[in-house]
Amino acid sequence: MSRTELKTVLSPDELPRNYYNILHDLPEPLPPPLDPGTLKPMSPEPLLRLFARECVMQEVSTQEFIPIPEEVREAYLRLGRPTPLYRARRLEEKLQTPAKIFFKREDLNPAGSHKPNTAIPQAYYHRKEGTARLTTETGAGQWGTALALASALFDIDLTVYMTRSSYEQKPYRRTLMEVYGAEVFASPSRRTKAGSKFLDKDPSHPGSLGIAISEAIEDCVTHDDTKYSLGSVLNHVLTHQSVVGQEAKVQMQQFDADPDYIVGCIGGGSNFAGLSYPFMRDKLRGKSGAQFVAAEPKAVPSTTKGSYRYDFADTGETTPLLKMFTVGHAYQCPPIHAGGLRYHGKAPSMCMLIDKGYMRSVAYSQNEVMEAGLTFAQTEGIVAAPESNHAVKATIDLALECKRKGEAKTILFNLSGHGLLDLKAYEDKLGGRLVDYEPDQAALSASMSAVPRVG
Repeated sequence: MSRTELKTVLSPDELPRNYYNILHDLPEPLPPPLDPGTLKPMSPEPLLRLFARECVMQEVSTQEFIPIPEEVREAYLRLGRPTPLYRARRLEEKLQTPAKIFFKREDLNPAGSHKPNTAIPQAYYHRKEGTARLTTETGAGQWGTALALASALFDIDLTVYMTRSSYEQKPYRRTLMEVYGAEVFASPSRRTKAGSKFLDKDPSHPGSLGIAISEAIEDCVTHDDTKYSLGSVLNHVLTHQSVVGQEAKVQMQQFDADPDYIVGCIGGGSNFAGLSYPFMRDKLRGKSGAQFVAAEPKAVPSTTKGSYRYDFADTGETTPLLKMFTVGHAYQCPPIHAGGLRYHGKAPSMCMLIDKGYMRSVAYSQNEVMEAGLTFAQTEGIVAAPESNHAVKATIDLALECKRKGEAKTILFNLSGHGLLDLKAYEDKLGGRLVDYEPDQAALSASMSAVPRVG
């Protein structure tokens, strides 16, 4: 393949046949989930009330590779996998950097993001078990859209709790979910006790992923025919996303390039894990010196200002405790446009890797990332989601650092979703109306005071 080519597309036969499971290669076992009542390690049995059995088995598995069912592979092919990998030559020229910039396009499927990579297998496993209805949460609506699409393909009813700030900012994402047959409610809502509790305190509460999770779980456990599906954080979700990085490794070889930096945005962690974990496998085995850079919002600085400790995965304190970087489950996430990053914690496996120095994280403001998004749109022609613009901003910073140092490094990032249903964020940026949020230490200390003390 010529190094001057702009993109590489794999054939359908090159679609991965297995998921890669990072638990096989972590430097030590992942700290177990804790029962919130006893603060003791819990068995996976209670999770069967929420999740498909196969998802629970994958959650605790240390098997390196997990076969992808043929029905799931067929659905992937129908929705556009394998996805192309591009070189951002016009962005390189704009920045006048010696760095080579590549990006994996996860925005081209009907749902517009990386989320179908896990929505499809989760819906498939639920359908095999006879699940009639699913509940879930969504931030900006990318996950809700993907699961609505997957639920339509596998004939399952779906109820989505969408964070209120995004419900109001992104009405067409809500409409798209409804087109696929889902019912969508602004969260917090009056449909659940958890939602009502927050509305009683603040009738205009902007919501958060943590609250929406609480509502979706409550809806699930109060209806016998219903199960729950999660779009990030847990290991089976990140494992499903590994198709992204497995494809990218082959495609980078076709470009005759090895990434020096691998970059992604992090909310719960699924899109960056999907790209990075197959590459991280080599680093954990001493075969790679690549650096891994995770970008989060300054408004919810879980890994840059939070603590690595056990915390609830939801705001309503209904889930097991997970060891992760957190700003506290009671933290009220500001209503930034990157709704998919408005989560108080992060994926436990990713948090371990950050804590042990295998990854590092950076944080950016709304205005910084949307400015980067404008640069990317005006050079590469692609309007990226506000979440993805965090990865664009980190990539630009690395490329400019290469320019200052005169280093011809190779940077790979995940373009996790398009922003064509997020134009309000661009409108606010162009109109000078974007507000930057950054919590002070007092706010972080107050939110952390509600975190249980473990050990």
